[in-house]
Amino acid sequence: MELKEERLQKVMAAAGIASRRECEKIILAGRVKVNNKVVTELGTKVNQKAFITVDGKGLRPTTKKYVILYKPRGVVTTMSDPQGRKTVADLLTAFAERIFPVGRLDYNTEGLLLLTNDGELTQRLTHPSHEINKVYNVVVPGKVPDEKLDILRMGVPLEDGLTSPAIVDLVSYDKDKHLTEFNITIHEGRNRQVRRMCDFIGFPVRQLKRIKVANLQLQGLKRGEYRELFEDELAELLRIVGINA
Repeated sequence: MELKEERLQKVMAAAGIASRRECEKIILAGRVKVNNKVVTELGTKVNQKAFITVDGKGLRPTTKKYVILYKPRGVVTTMSDPQGRKTVADLLTAFAERIFPVGRLDYNTEGLLLLTNDGELTQRLTHPSHEINKVYNVVVPGKVPDEKLDILRMGVPLEDGLTSPAIVDLVSYDKDKHLTEFNITIHEGRNRQVRRMCDFIGFPVRQLKRIKVANLQLQGLKRGEYRELFEDELAELLRIVGINA
C-alpha cells in the first residue's frame, strides 16, 4: 500500500510548529531536515515515515488544542517579545503543547483571540478567500452621523485599497460622555483596519474590542482569562471553514 504524501509545511503546521505560512519561512531558512538532509524546497512532499527535524529537534505527535483568550490591552500578540513587553504566552500557563495566535490584535486592542496548534485551521481562518467574519465593538468620541457610518458600510478607500463593505450596527450614543458605541463586522485582516477606517471618517477610536470571530464569542471570560473550546463550538468552527471533523 502506497503511503500518502503531504507537503512538508502542512505536516509541520499540523505538528504545531507554527502556522503554515511561518513553516514555509522556516523551511526557506534552511532550518528543516528530512531524513537528515536539509530541505529548502517548499514543494517537498513527505510521508508518515519521514524523519523530520526543525532546528535539530524531531517532530512529535501533538494533541490538538483550541483556546479562546480574552486579550487585555497592553499585551503583545506574540509568543515572545524582544522589547520585554507582556505577551499572550505570559497569560497562558496551563498548556504543555505549543499553541500559537490565529491572526493578531494590536497592542491597544482587547478582546477575543484564538490560539491553536492546528495548522490547517489557522490557514483557513486567516486566508482571505475564506472571508471569516470578525466583529469589533468600537467606542469613539462624539456623535457619529448616519452618513459617516454609511461610509463604513459601503467601503473605505485606504492607502492599501478599498475595504470590503462592513456591517455596522449602532449600539448607543452617551450624551453625558459624548461617546458613540457601535459594532462593526469585517472579514478582511488588514493591519489596524478598524482604526484606520474610523480615522478616515474623522472619528478616531477611543476603545476597541473584538467580541466575535466566526462563531466564537467572549461570553464568560474576563480580561486575561482563557478556556478551551467546547466540543460544539469546535465542531461548528470546523464546519464554517470546511474541515471535516
